[in-house]
Amino acid sequence: MTEPIPVLRDVDHGTAKLMPDVDRERAWLLTVDGAPQSYVDLDAPTHLEFEYARRLGHVLDTLAEPGRPLDVLHLGGGALTLPRYVAATRPGSRQDVVEADRGLLELVAAHLPLPDDAGIALHAADARGWLEDAPADSADVLIADVFGGSRVPAHLTSLAYAREAERVLRAGGVYLANLADAAPFAFLRSQLATFAAVFEEVALIAEPGVLRGRRFGNAVLAAAHHPLDTAALARLTAADAFPARVEHGAALRAFVAGAEPVRDEDAVPSPEPPGGAFGIG
Repeated sequence: MTEPIPVLRDVDHGTAKLMPDVDRERAWLLTVDGAPQSYVDLDAPTHLEFEYARRLGHVLDTLAEPGRPLDVLHLGGGALTLPRYVAATRPGSRQDVVEADRGLLELVAAHLPLPDDAGIALHAADARGWLEDAPADSADVLIADVFGGSRVPAHLTSLAYAREAERVLRAGGVYLANLADAAPFAFLRSQLATFAAVFEEVALIAEPGVLRGRRFGNAVLAAAHHPLDTAALARLTAADAFPARVEHGAALRAFVAGAEPVRDEDAVPSPEPPGGAFGIG
């Protein structure tokens, strides 16, 4: 059998590379300009390699009874890891994926094709522009996993953006975002303050080492108008190979204290990761 070879392609916003996993026959790592973006196993779409993706998967698993279809809007596409996960765990779900990089979407569609019955529609568009045109009350879940290089774009961090997300979600919907920061957490705290100004409930999932300021890392923000199942999330995230903590309630309010919601005119991207934080090779 011929071994799969890496695929290197210039896309709209950088240089994308698909690298085969030598340990899994049809698994691939996607990087853009050397920064890991996604990991996909075409034979095992429920396998979530990246820790932050597993944490997002845990939240998705707690949102409704197992197998119940959901309408999910994904801002940021990558290799479509989470859309594939939802399609496998909740067959019949309707999903829209909005990715600004058309070239990246075309690369992934050609080399990592979706099943014909996946129920996943791909849209090459700016995430905020597409969100502002989306119908109200149209999604059960909105997942924001958008990085320009290794930074969350500024226009996806503001109070106006959070209000658009809240408008598109149904009453029982949940907003999820993959963020990244390090101590003193100016960006992360501002994001929590912004979404707490729009949603009644907010929770944060991250590794203890990140929350203690020991290193730069990912953190998952969850927001809703109803209580999140933080007890179930705590059990699931604690059982991972790299355990995480779920912060909510008084402890999270103390963490956020003093931070202000972000206005469009004051919005900035997430901080640049330190050298080697996310890079490969």
